Amino acid sequence: MVSLRRCVRDATASFLTLVFAVPQNLVAQTHLVSQAELQRATLAATQTRRHNLETIQQFFSTTAAQKALKSAHMDPQRVTQAVSGLSDEELARLASRASKAQADFAAGRLSDRDLIIVLIAIAALILIIVAVRR
Repeated sequence: MVSLRRCVRDATASFLTLVFAVPQNLVAQTHLVSQAELQRATLAATQTRRHNLETIQQFFSTTAAQKALKSAHMDPQRVTQAVSGLSDEELARLASRASKAQADFAAGRLSDRDLIIVLIAIAALILIIVAVRR
């Protein structure tokens, strides 16, 4: 009985010594994605988000957009602030729509009335998305 206890105690001590003596770097798993790759991906996502925000803000800062929002009784400042609360995916979709609408308007494929409708629809969508999240 005494020798069994002593054997268990020695085995436990040996195990604990081995666990704490081996550097954790040797035991740790290697990561599939390096720190540098994570930083590059984060930087790219941040730059994409910033670009999308700027696209939408430029879209709403035009005089036609300001007039359209005011005629629809929407506060342009509130719409602009609500844009920053959108997710990256929502922001990317709306920025794409805003860019397409601006390009169509510049090419003459959209009339002033059509642009106003698009502006109001995008602004309403932004406000609805932000309101639902709260």
